[in-house]
Amino acid sequence: MDGIVLAGIFLVLVIVTVALGVKTVPQGSKSVVQRLGKYHKTLGPGLNIIFPYIDAVAYKVTTKDIVLDIPSQEVITRDNAVIIANAVAYINIVSPEKAVYGVEDYRFAIQNLVQTSLRSIIGEMDLDDALSNRDSIKAKLKGAISDDIADWGITLKTVEIQDINPSDTMQHAMEEQAAAERGRRATVTRAGGEKAAAILEAEGRLEASRRDAEAQVVLAQASQTAIEKVTAAIQGNELPVMYLLGERYIDAMKDLASSDNAKTIILPGDIPAAVRGIMGGFSK
Repeated sequence: MDGIVLAGIFLVLVIVTVALGVKTVPQGSKSVVQRLGKYHKTLGPGLNIIFPYIDAVAYKVTTKDIVLDIPSQEVITRDNAVIIANAVAYINIVSPEKAVYGVEDYRFAIQNLVQTSLRSIIGEMDLDDALSNRDSIKAKLKGAISDDIADWGITLKTVEIQDINPSDTMQHAMEEQAAAERGRRATVTRAGGEKAAAILEAEGRLEASRRDAEAQVVLAQASQTAIEKVTAAIQGNELPVMYLLGERYIDAMKDLASSDNAKTIILPGDIPAAVRGIMGGFSK
């Protein structure tokens, strides 16, 4: 009976010993082994044998790419503008022992390192450059933190700027500035149009005045020619002149009679005498 109990105890001890000495590490992971509290070795994927009761798996670390979301933060640019920026970092642990022994919490450490570097980089840029040069910020950010996290056995695969936008107050100010600029341009355009229209109108009046003056000169020359021809034709005989003036006089009376303002038209009884009177007035 005692032999069976001892055999049972021995069998349990063997099973426990095998369980403690044989370790299976899944693909995509590594295990850090400590011997009596001190780092001993790193186990890769697959079946591994360790010394039971002395060695122990202290940490299990993934070797897959890790995505770290960097929280949003307010950043002040060189021209004192406030913007909201956040990022995402892709890292890979190449030396698990450095990652677990080199820093207390590598995730928290990398997040703070990225935030600090991002504030420093954007703080050296103006607002317009910060909003338009994401690739430049990305390159500087990657260069700034790659060497630091390499000491922890971690490789930075890439870092991306997710959002970089002005703060609500700054965005409101930018919208007001843009609206003011659009209003200024509209005013300038309207003033330019009014100026061009005024110039065209003035040029039109000038051209019309020039044409009227030319027309008056032509009419005066025509009248002069007509008078000279009439004078040469009558040669002291007043009858043709009386006929022409009488005809003009009658036409003028017709026009006056057809006017809306005309009420009563009185014609002289002796039209020839009236015409002679007109001619006498001209001769004086």
